Amino acid sequence: MGDPLARLREAMERREAAGLQRSLQPRTSDHDGLIDLASNDYLGLSRDPRLIEGAICAVRRWGTGSTGSRLVTGTTQLHAELDRRLAAFVGAPAGLVFSSGYLANLGAIAALSGPGVLVVSDQVNHASIVDACRLSRSRVAVVPHRDVAAVERALADRDEPHALVVTDAVFSVDGDLAPLGELHRVTRRHGALLVIDEAHALGVVGPGGRGAAHEAGLAGQPDVVLTVTLSKSLGSQGGAVLGAPEVIQTLVDAGRSFIFDTALAPAGVGAALAALDVLEAEPRLPQRARERARRLHELASGLGFETCGPQGPAAAVVPVVLGDPHAAVRARDICAEHGARVGCFRPPSVPQGRACLRLTARASLTEADLTVLEEALLKVRAEIGP
Repeated sequence: MGDPLARLREAMERREAAGLQRSLQPRTSDHDGLIDLASNDYLGLSRDPRLIEGAICAVRRWGTGSTGSRLVTGTTQLHAELDRRLAAFVGAPAGLVFSSGYLANLGAIAALSGPGVLVVSDQVNHASIVDACRLSRSRVAVVPHRDVAAVERALADRDEPHALVVTDAVFSVDGDLAPLGELHRVTRRHGALLVIDEAHALGVVGPGGRGAAHEAGLAGQPDVVLTVTLSKSLGSQGGAVLGAPEVIQTLVDAGRSFIFDTALAPAGVGAALAALDVLEAEPRLPQRARERARRLHELASGLGFETCGPQGPAAAVVPVVLGDPHAAVRARDICAEHGARVGCFRPPSVPQGRACLRLTARASLTEADLTVLEEALLKVRAEIGP
């Protein structure tokens, strides 16, 4: 029958030739001395002493592991407090913490869909949403990016009695914002649920960082379901689904990625609770992150690079589009050689021809940090061009 690994080696060779091979690059605790413009630590809280103390206190009281799934022994009083605090922060009636944002999306979309439910998904939604759609057992209509009219057509033309519309709030590479108000009007008109992934909006967008749905006036709406991650602005780990009590009970009863997964470890819960304390005490932190993102956008666009549209970034994500995967890898390396760690996104994370650097702002970035990036991008422009 031949060598069963031959097809894997051949696929690896094809990816390498196309500039699409990935590799793990272990870093030091100080990002190898580079300025961090690649992580999702938008508020700079992952090393904040208050979060570290919150994690340590949780471990001392509850131990290193949660010891089981949330339906067995994994729901501590600390988990229940985080369920409540997250829901209250975004204005939702109830909440449920998962061990990751990825699993929160899988759980919410798969449990709320199924036979007789149409799922309508934006074509550039995050991979966790794409995978959840594949697991949903529903017919899935993928619509053009931010195209509300296409969403309405899909809902109006459906044969299914029920429907779910799913979108990122802030899209994870281009950094643009979904038209949430318009989407909600359409979904309500057609009796559908609207699921919004706030992963890149929580802590950055909206009053005090309460998210894009809150800013759009959708907080607490019974037909809106939010998913969030705790691993970005909140500087911790884990995820959650926030919404009506009926949604949360459905996930407890039927959400497979909730029922069959070990609960989030106490350290992550303690750190996330501390992050919520910080956000409530320092409500201007999200604004500072957005201001730093606008400075990144001005810098990149001023050097002639294709980046966000003229309106600038909606949150903390700023792409620098280079097109060719090899060019993007080289640009990332040039930035590292000149003091800045930046993200590098290539297909399938982005469409063909849209390989890019992904710059992420932090509330704690200084003008000196931005000067280092500017000098690095000047070197990229000189070698590769915009």
